[in-house]
Amino acid sequence: MTSNDAFDAARTAILSGRTSLGIELGSTRIKACLIGDDLSEVLAVGSHEWENEFVDRVWTYSLENVWSGIQAAHAALVADIQQKYGVQLESYGAVGVSAMMHGYLAFDAAGDQLVPFRTWRNTTTGPAASELTELFGLNIPLRWSIAHLHQAVLDAEPHVSQLAFITTLAGYVHWRLTGRKVLGVGDASGMFPIDSATGGYDAELLARYDGLVAERSPQLSLAALLPEVLVAGQSAGELTAEGAALLDPTGVLHPGAVLCPPEGDAGTGMVATCSVAPRTGNVSAGTSIFAMVVLERPLTSVHHELDLVTTPAGDPVAMVHCNNGASELAAWAGMFGRFSAASGTPIDSDAVFDALFREALEGDADAGGLLAYNHLAGEPIAGLTEGRPLFVRTPDSRLTLANFMRAQLYGVFGTLSLGMRVLAEEGVELDAMFAHGGLFRTAGVAQRFLAGSLDAPVSVAATASEGGAWGIAVLASFTAAAASGDDLTLDGYLRERVFAGQEFETVAPDPADVAGFSSYLDRYAAGLAVERAAVDSLA
Repeated sequence: MTSNDAFDAARTAILSGRTSLGIELGSTRIKACLIGDDLSEVLAVGSHEWENEFVDRVWTYSLENVWSGIQAAHAALVADIQQKYGVQLESYGAVGVSAMMHGYLAFDAAGDQLVPFRTWRNTTTGPAASELTELFGLNIPLRWSIAHLHQAVLDAEPHVSQLAFITTLAGYVHWRLTGRKVLGVGDASGMFPIDSATGGYDAELLARYDGLVAERSPQLSLAALLPEVLVAGQSAGELTAEGAALLDPTGVLHPGAVLCPPEGDAGTGMVATCSVAPRTGNVSAGTSIFAMVVLERPLTSVHHELDLVTTPAGDPVAMVHCNNGASELAAWAGMFGRFSAASGTPIDSDAVFDALFREALEGDADAGGLLAYNHLAGEPIAGLTEGRPLFVRTPDSRLTLANFMRAQLYGVFGTLSLGMRVLAEEGVELDAMFAHGGLFRTAGVAQRFLAGSLDAPVSVAATASEGGAWGIAVLASFTAAAASGDDLTLDGYLRERVFAGQEFETVAPDPADVAGFSSYLDRYAAGLAVERAAVDSLA
């Protein structure tokens, strides 16, 4: 297809409403992504920067900022379409919503929010998570929705008696767009354990929980509070007139688009990397960093480092989730960018990252004895209730810019690697590991270091930096295809329709990087005592 043919096809798809819109609410950016008949090609994008707030010792986002951010990202998408294709977008064929998983959004029977949104980043649910892990015989992480609910019960919070509905951020936005209280199984698996046999919440564990709180909160029926679970391909409603007005307050957007089940960022990451089949896995790197490994068999033991969740199709997944990803690295890059500007040679942020990442390639394999801890928030895998970013070195270490940057990049993968060691000890094997997220935009750097940290080949697709917004757009298109009679599984749809012509850049682990990172990780694990002392000493 010539460029003119591709342009005409894209313009026709937009005008006829044969497009799929993906909206993802990430921790620092809300992004809208539009795809057409060629599912691997992004037609237009729009985004809006936002940040969580730390209010009354709770990491949160206001719902007002949720909607102003979505509207800004959507308006930017519409403007991008106008600029590229010279047409006014009026409708979509399919829409999908994705967002940060876990957390706690609580509403009463009238649909009013009861307490501020408690995000995945909060680590105040220790007693609840511990009690539930013992009760269920499964690891219940601090950030899971059920841990937040149970902590509210333990703390006798007044709002518990008024609860009618709890959901995740993706579930909330989807509810307002369609009127349906549903959730994709991948996102739902971060609220409460899923029974792989039924594809819904584990009925036995629901009953155990109701029994646990029967005296404290007799009015609670957990099954009635949770959203309905759907799997990829099922219709999750249509965009209502009210929903269309929320996306586009100008009134141009028409209702009627089919919506796919809302999913979490872990699920869209699996879709965006074609890693939903057993023995595949992916790493998503942003404000948080996590690895998803699709399992062939159940794990033999309960590990606090590992969550058991699912793919958007409901297959079991081991998740290594770290609350802290690339934010501290970005802060250092911002400081170097400011130095460049102050010295009279300002450069844009992409160029700053590119220069610093490439400098890291010149560093020693073990980062010269330097250590970087990226913990802005608490990190359960590392045993940290709060974060204190640290850069640490011994007097005989080799302090150079190259080693400093390599230590910072290694630090992004540090806690993740501690969890991946546990998976390796379980005997879990991988045929392919994929990566996506903005960290991999500078070709061959973070990807190479990740391969060294995992001692496994790592592949990145051309769409890797589009990440979950593209992934949820693909899930929306999958729902539209299923509605028209397509009977492919999600894995088949991805391999045959989405990634068939895609090229992946694969980097094999460099033995020197593997040995160097292993040495770094041993020092990193030992140095966590310094990090814990900083949490205790620096209020």
